[in-house]
Amino acid sequence: MTKQQKKTLNLVLTYLVIILIGCVLLFPIAWMISAAFKTNDEIFGSIALLPKSFSFQNFIDGWKSAGIYTYATYFINSFIMVIPTTLLTIASSALVAYGFARFNFPFKKQLFAILFSTLMLPNSVIIIPRYVLFNKFGWVDSYMPFWVPALLACYPFFIYQLIQFMRGIPRDLDESACIDGCGSFRIFWQILLPLMKPALFSAGLFQFLWTYNDYFNSLIFINSVKKYTISLALRLSVDAESVVVWGRVMAMACVAVLPLVLLFFAAQKYFVEGIATSGLKG
Repeated sequence: MTKQQKKTLNLVLTYLVIILIGCVLLFPIAWMISAAFKTNDEIFGSIALLPKSFSFQNFIDGWKSAGIYTYATYFINSFIMVIPTTLLTIASSALVAYGFARFNFPFKKQLFAILFSTLMLPNSVIIIPRYVLFNKFGWVDSYMPFWVPALLACYPFFIYQLIQFMRGIPRDLDESACIDGCGSFRIFWQILLPLMKPALFSAGLFQFLWTYNDYFNSLIFINSVKKYTISLALRLSVDAESVVVWGRVMAMACVAVLPLVLLFFAAQKYFVEGIATSGLKG
């Protein structure tokens, strides 16, 4: 066997392994989509992946929900909560990262160590103090517990990610802009921010995904059904009926996943660049 044939064989085997792993990972999604068209008897009584017939009745009935609100309300609530949280997270994290990456100030190393150490703090440790604090502020049963921490840069993972990206951008650009008369904020706004676009998209995509899928914090801080998000609505559809029609639940799960899939494919280019690069390419 020649060297070229070995190379081709290795390439074919590599692709086969990737396709096999991809099929295994995609199977739960394929099963969810298939179950959206099935009845309970088909879901629990057959191992066939494809349904006997394709009917959108589960989507129609599921959208109406079991309560007085439809899934349109839950989608609107989700976007009202998620979009401001994502935008505020990007803005505040970028400003804090700019300060750590480009300026020297007293106790900088100590503050950065404290910031980094909060990454190791599990959510279960701080959930009770946060609830007590937000309850005293009167923010329970509102979206303020999500908006305000985003505004105050309380997500150290994104700050650290943007700091690392910004450190890869040459300081010569800052110095050149400073010679031309730019101030600190103008340098950040006109020079650094456009170069940080891949990292900002990556951070925004992560935050959108995590907040959109967040069930635990939404359950703790939101009490009114009219303010429920998609994650809570899916659970409500399970609890509200004595006999759960799983086809409707799977149908609404498919609809709930759709915005995330569309967002990922729309921002895939920037997401990959934000993960794979760290500043300017030479």
